[in-house]
Formats: sequence, C-alpha cells, structure tokens
Amino acid sequence: MSVMTEKTVGELALGNLGATRVFEKLGIDYCCGGGQTLEQACQAAHASVNQVADSLAEASRLASAAPPARNWQAEPLSELLAHIQGTHHVYTREEIARLGPLFDKVCSVHGGNHPELPHLREVFSGLAEELTTHLMKEEMVLFPYILRMEEAVVAKEPVLPPPFGSVRNPVAMMMNEHDGAGSALRNMRQISNGYAAPPDACISFQTLYRALAAFEADLHQHIHLENNVLFPRAIEMERSH
Repeated sequence: MSVMTEKTVGELALGNLGATRVFEKLGIDYCCGGGQTLEQACQAAHASVNQVADSLAEASRLASAAPPARNWQAEPLSELLAHIQGTHHVYTREEIARLGPLFDKVCSVHGGNHPELPHLREVFSGLAEELTTHLMKEEMVLFPYILRMEEAVVAKEPVLPPPFGSVRNPVAMMMNEHDGAGSALRNMRQISNGYAAPPDACISFQTLYRALAAFEADLHQHIHLENNVLFPRAIEMERSH
C-alpha cells in the first residue's frame, strides 16, 4: 500500500487505465495536480488513502479484464497528436459552441432565483475564450513542431531548430495555461455545488449541469494526456536528438 501512496497521481493515472474515473469521482486533480503523491492528493480531497488505494486496485482489475486500450506512452507522437486534436480539441470546440446558448437560456429563466448561474456563466465564458486561443496556439505552433521533430527523428535526419528556442518554452506556456483552466474548473464546480441541480431545475438546467460535468471530465483527460504524456515525451525526444 505504501508504494502506491508514494506514487504521484499522474503516474497512477498513466499506469492504471481505470484510475482517472476514481480520481474524477473523488475530485482528485490528476492533470494539473499530477505531480502530487496519492497521499497528498487524498489529504487535499479529504479522502481515505486506504479506501482510494482499494478503489484503484479494483479499477485496475476491471481495466485488465477489458479490451486493451491504446498505450499512449508507446504510440507514435503523430498518433497521439491526431487523437488529442480529433477527440479532445473537436469536443471542446463543439461543447463551447453548444453551452454558450444553453447558458443564456437557463440564465434567462432561472438567473433571478439562482444568482450562482450568471456567476457560473461568467467563469465559463472566460474559460471558453482562453481555451479557444490555447487550442489555436497548440495547433498552429507547438503540435506542428512536435510532428516535424518526430518525422526527422524517424528518418534519421537532423531536427531543425524551432523558432521558439526549445520545445520546453511553449510547453511551459501551455502548462501554465492548463493550470489556469484547472483553476477555472475548480471554481465552476464550487459555484455549482458539484453540478448538483436544485429541486426547481428544469430539463435545460439539468442538461446544462450534466454537460458541464462531462466537459470538466473531458478537459481533465485532455490536459492529462498533454501534461503527463505528450509534453514529457516531446521534451525527451528533443533532448536526446
């Protein structure tokens, strides 16, 4: 048990395919907060480390019985980039476009009785604006460089120096922005009381809260893949070539 509790949350999320569901349920940050140990994360989430360790062991058992998922630590970076863009970037953009009008509808009906809703919309709007710029920077600057770097390494050709000095520079910027997104998500969860819709919530209100919870879970997985898999692998590839 002690070996597991000394591992970082990010390591556990990488090594146990079912771990992210356990962490989501408990509100443990495994993407931006992936560097903390399980023990530290459990203390912050006011969760029993023994119970969490048992849940992780069960999740690992269930995951091992399921069909094998893709191992993003071993797949080519080009495949990982295509997955991040085609799955998470597409989802994020589609949900931002859908949730804006849904927020307006729910706020117009329930905003008077639920002052948390306009506040929640304001935080989401700021997050949506930052994410839109963030995705564009990744797709136009960082991701194409990582792709070209891997192509050169595979072809055993020299890697052209990037215009930003080192891949560490844009990675540091993206991780800083990920921290900001993580902070906004925590703020939204607090404002919404954990996305628990009140008794007078109509279908649209309930739909909004379910969609925001799903948006949060996807963004956590998205940031986890970049912070804990893509970025370290890109930095290591640049360093060793």
